[in-house]
Amino acid sequence: MSRYGLLEDDELELDAVLQLSTQKLLDRRLQTKVYKQGLAKSIHHARVLIRQRHIRVGSQLVNVPSFNVRTASEKHIDFSVNSPYGQGKPGRVAKKRAASRAAADDEE
Repeated sequence: MSRYGLLEDDELELDAVLQLSTQKLLDRRLQTKVYKQGLAKSIHHARVLIRQRHIRVGSQLVNVPSFNVRTASEKHIDFSVNSPYGQGKPGRVAKKRAASRAAADDEE
């Protein structure tokens, strides 16, 4: 439980485990971490980004919003390599806008 940041190393007693709150558990979810790091505009946007495979933890692509993030992996949350939000190729709308801009430039 200390690897997940729920308890400190000196709190590994039964009383401390029984006093865990649901808020501490919810704060360790990937959905919450993505929102609090500013990768998403809202908690719902974070959930959509995760389900659409735009978020990775380390080199592992994660599509489960309830994924419990360990404290060591917390700093490795980022956009996926293939995601248009990261370094990936542009998405459908961006491609369409670029094509229309290119067509407008050709007319001039």
